[in-house]
Amino acid sequence: MSVAGKATVPRMLEKYRKEAVPAMQKEFNYSNVMQLPRLQKIVVNMGIKEAKDDIKILEQLAMELGNITGQKPLVTRAKKSISAFKLREGLPVGLKVTLRGAKMYEFVDRLFNIAMPRIRDFQGFSDKGFDGRGNFTLGLQEQTIFPEVVFDKIKKTQGMDISFVTSAKTNSEGKSLLQNLGLPFKKK
Repeated sequence: MSVAGKATVPRMLEKYRKEAVPAMQKEFNYSNVMQLPRLQKIVVNMGIKEAKDDIKILEQLAMELGNITGQKPLVTRAKKSISAFKLREGLPVGLKVTLRGAKMYEFVDRLFNIAMPRIRDFQGFSDKGFDGRGNFTLGLQEQTIFPEVVFDKIKKTQGMDISFVTSAKTNSEGKSLLQNLGLPFKKK
């Protein structure tokens, strides 16, 4: 991400600094910029129930998630054996990626501006995904909305959860932050 030795600032980070900060400062009447909420990390999670039976599906989805996020995913494993689900302790059950810094802002930019417009019949996300502390989680039905995924090589369509962890103290601050960055919420 450097041009002639200079590091470039991600577009979404620039948008946060130039547009979101003044808007939130006016909205919440904060005197200091450091009081404003900001993105701390993004966690992308895939639960894959077929992973315990077919390791090839896990490898393919790990490659796709790595292409989407730009970072190698971590294989999550079962902590306990559950006989009702035919699950043994230590078997792979999913994938997760934690993004911070420049990679996080690059992912947010691609998600908001490239992937979300590709969702069929998209009306915006519900604001019920907040946890009470300003963090927001949304679910996507399939990975094919990302242009990094080659449609012909897909073995299985898989959904994912994307959690936006913020430094906001309330849901209204977190919602304002995400709206100012460009996340569309449903109209009430």
